Amino acid sequence: MAHELRGRTIATLAADGVERVELDLPRGALYGAGATVEVLSLHTGSLWAREWDKDPAGTITVDREVSEASVSDYDALLLPGGTVNPDQLRTDPTAVEFVRAFVATGKPVASICHGPWTLAEADVIRGRRLTSWASIRTDLRNAGAEVVDEEVCIDGQFTTSRSPFDLPAFCAAIVEQFAAVPAAT
Repeated sequence: MAHELRGRTIATLAADGVERVELDLPRGALYGAGATVEVLSLHTGSLWAREWDKDPAGTITVDREVSEASVSDYDALLLPGGTVNPDQLRTDPTAVEFVRAFVATGKPVASICHGPWTLAEADVIRGRRLTSWASIRTDLRNAGAEVVDEEVCIDGQFTTSRSPFDLPAFCAAIVEQFAAVPAAT
């Protein structure tokens, strides 16, 4: 099933400071399954990436500014982590509204590590079951989520994971979850 995501376009919303491996590995898994993946951000050009939040890890090309993107153009949304990345996204009204509008469609959303911070800011996790990096679990609880400590947690349209150590399971889960929804026409 190497092409189970053929015909699907996935939005990856990220900002400067994104944890490189949390963007690259899921993007590679999605490409490998036949998806088109676009990196959306707060600005055009490129993002500076990090490894373990502190070490420079090169740049990542931005495909489209989030303010120019339409939720209807995408079949699923990926929110990678890193501490700085979601902290920037959750303070940008356009990014937060994009996430809120995307969740309202019922399409699948995947997030790893600190990525769920943006979901909390969008106020879309109340009553949902999620996992994340340990240091933001209180924030998620305060936003109304039930937080668990699991490698991958799937609750309806949400697939979440704790850390880069969980990437193999996370990548397999998002391909499966994204493939379960018919491609937009």
